[in-house]
Amino acid sequence: MRFALATLGMVALLACALLSGGVWSGLALANITVFTFFMDRIAALEAPDRAGQDFPAGLRLSVILGIVHFPLLYGGVWVLATQDRLLVDKVLIFLALSLFLGQISNSNAHELIHRAPRWLRRLGAAVYASLLFGHHASAHLHVHHVLAATPGDPNSARLGESFPRFALRAWIGSFRAGFRAERRAGRRRGAHPYLGYGAGALVSLGLAGALGGPGGVATLIGLAAYAQLQLLLSDYVQHYGLTRRETAPGRYEPVGPQHSWNAPHGFSSALMLNAPRHSDHHARPARPYPGLELDRVAMPILPHALPVMAVLALLPPVWRRVMDPRARRWQTPGKNPPTTTHPPSQNTGGPLPTGS
Repeated sequence: MRFALATLGMVALLACALLSGGVWSGLALANITVFTFFMDRIAALEAPDRAGQDFPAGLRLSVILGIVHFPLLYGGVWVLATQDRLLVDKVLIFLALSLFLGQISNSNAHELIHRAPRWLRRLGAAVYASLLFGHHASAHLHVHHVLAATPGDPNSARLGESFPRFALRAWIGSFRAGFRAERRAGRRRGAHPYLGYGAGALVSLGLAGALGGPGGVATLIGLAAYAQLQLLLSDYVQHYGLTRRETAPGRYEPVGPQHSWNAPHGFSSALMLNAPRHSDHHARPARPYPGLELDRVAMPILPHALPVMAVLALLPPVWRRVMDPRARRWQTPGKNPPTTTHPPSQNTGGPLPTGS
């Protein structure tokens, strides 16, 4: 219920903002920023660390969010590019919609591409393609989940690396690595998925142009860029400075709970479908989001909620002062918990793929 209340409440506020503007635009932005911040501060609303059972409506909610993404995205493009509204109203809508796309649509697309049914994976990939980021559907599954917390992963931030430098390396590196991974697999499966991602991006840009002309295209690019920035910020925060131990040349220990940063804050976690419970996701990538768990001893815990840490990541001196000592403690031999409470992930620490 908390996932539905948090996410669909934001959907309703955005729909009202697009239809009516005015106070609704301010409420939508306030809900995903100020309200979320203060709700995370209320300990009584935190989710339990252990999940009793999978939320039975979790998949239905994910499908609903995947579907409503499209009218919200293109409705936003139409309003921002063509409607005669006050500048302040358009700014509020742009910011609120961008944050929704970056924090909720991105998290939900991530959930969908991990599901077994092909149509769910395609829905998730379509969401990413509409944001001109379709390659992430391949790079995340076939590169990040294999190479996370190793030097070969473009989406694992190194200790001392600033976010701007990481973002450029991650975007380009994941695009290339995902392409190579799919090309290797394509020898058995046929057409390269990047053709579909490119076609989806062209359709998205074409629809934006049909709705708003050149201004619609520019608006879509702006919304997509902001959404991509937030996804890269999440990657930066959730793996910053954590590395897997090399056991032999080209071989690394299995992904463990100590290789991802986590946040226990209830409301923002509900908005992002438990994406801040990142260690358990890497240990059990096929596990649906309502069942992800926390271990506050074995897992590195962020000092603030994930959205707050994303803001700090934009301030390199502050970020390094807060996070570098914590990352070093987790990387010091003997400081990490020696065992994990979870089954090993699908990555067993074998040789890493070449060329990624």
